[in-house]
Amino acid sequence: MRVTVWNEFIHERNNKTVEAIYPRGIHATLAAQLGERLPEAEIGTATLQEAEHGLPAAVLDATDVLLWWGHLAHHKVADEVVERVYQRVMQGMGLLVLHSAHLSKIFTRLMGTTCNLRWREADDRELVWTVNPGHAIARGVSQPIEIPAHEMYGEYFDIPQPDELVFISSFSGGEVFRSGCCFKRGKGRIFYFSPGHETYPVYEQSAVCDVLANAVGWVYQPRVSPIETGESPNVAVDWWR
Repeated sequence: MRVTVWNEFIHERNNKTVEAIYPRGIHATLAAQLGERLPEAEIGTATLQEAEHGLPAAVLDATDVLLWWGHLAHHKVADEVVERVYQRVMQGMGLLVLHSAHLSKIFTRLMGTTCNLRWREADDRELVWTVNPGHAIARGVSQPIEIPAHEMYGEYFDIPQPDELVFISSFSGGEVFRSGCCFKRGKGRIFYFSPGHETYPVYEQSAVCDVLANAVGWVYQPRVSPIETGESPNVAVDWWR
């Protein structure tokens, strides 16, 4: 299994608080956490600043699962890279969309909605509740996951009805949020997971990273030879057809 962790890598270089939490970048922390849990996986990273945002065709063609963390620079992601990612999802690449990447170009395109939500940054306690304990992504995950201080995300979350809902979150202000949502588009699987605001050490929490490792396993689909399927390896099918 080949995993690529993509990150804007902006906050960590421009914000001292974030730099202190993730000195090597969110992508490096996520890659290390996944490496501990998925020792047989090949895990690489890519950032916005690299040529083609670190996602040239050769990298994406070799990627089975892509994690996407974005916040400040959705508009700076080149449309041709978004199209490349979109086509790979249609062909079967797994995609994990993290925290503020709900407004990324790739997620809004795949969802077909604004993906807007309510938010508040006020050190809210978040409880992540498992509502589908039989799902593979919830395997071995504590109930609930407590995040002592976090940014609040609240409903209404303008996404299509998830194919499967695994987690909902509640906040100290009384809000609730669909924080762990599964979708299928074309041949690809997508999981959106909201915990992960940059100014809090959320990706240092073991239970949060257990969810991500489980999610990588769920969205991953072993490649099948086109000869076995009788299909062209380069043809993507629009999900609504």
